[in-house]
Amino acid sequence: MTTRQENRILAAPVVLFLLAMLGFPTIIDIIYSLSEVSFENLRSPSFNGGQNFVTVFNDAEFWSASWFSLKFGVTTAFAECALGLILAVYLAPIIRNNNWMIAVLIMPMIIAPVMMGLMYRLVLHEFVGSLPHYLYTWFNWSPAFLSRENVFLTVFTIETLQWTPFAFLLFYMAYQAIPSDMREAAAVDGTRPWRMFWYIELPQMAPTIAVGFFIRFIDGFRVFDNIFVLTGSGAGGSTTSLSIYIYLSFFRSGDIGKALAASVVLFCVAFVILFFAGRFLRRKRA
Repeated sequence: MTTRQENRILAAPVVLFLLAMLGFPTIIDIIYSLSEVSFENLRSPSFNGGQNFVTVFNDAEFWSASWFSLKFGVTTAFAECALGLILAVYLAPIIRNNNWMIAVLIMPMIIAPVMMGLMYRLVLHEFVGSLPHYLYTWFNWSPAFLSRENVFLTVFTIETLQWTPFAFLLFYMAYQAIPSDMREAAAVDGTRPWRMFWYIELPQMAPTIAVGFFIRFIDGFRVFDNIFVLTGSGAGGSTTSLSIYIYLSFFRSGDIGKALAASVVLFCVAFVILFFAGRFLRRKRA
């Protein structure tokens, strides 16, 4: 028996489990996305071809939600990875002798996103929020953090503050895994710290940074819970992500076929991103 055959046999239970847990719901979603279905005819949907997808692609709110999800995913992933990398490199010498700091730094990501949304909803509310109150009391200035003009910056900041610790932890482990003899050899040659980081440490961490970016992008692209609790769909739909768009179409409009067609599109986009991310990482390893 070859190594490839052994690997297939060992992976078979996991594959069967995933097919059982995810395969059936996926098939049902695809069937419903190609059918005219609502809560009234949920057990007997009527096939309508790709009409649901046509409706979705002709819906301006879908494209607005897609743009929000894309912009939110890219900007938050970039900010989280940049801040996480800076913290990982800057704090590495300090954490080496004070491991307890890791527990403190990762505390924000331990909080459930829903609870984070509720907390900031109370803190930032225009009329009862403590932060607008004290800003007005001390500086005679009370910005509307959840208004249409400021809400994207607000949710971007909240998401970045909560999930930068994830990027920090990932990059710190990658930074610590760099062989010490490479740093020692560079130091003997008189390499300055910033050149050592740019030409030695950063290339070694590049695959991990790429993985962290794609993980955070996908999580930001499909964001739902914290934004929905904080602002809902936002003023004029300003914070409607694709996930919120699907939720509103399903539960508030009762248009199940349209909602599931949008969910299939979201699934396909995530699959394509993961596919190309995998190819990129394989090329990097090669």
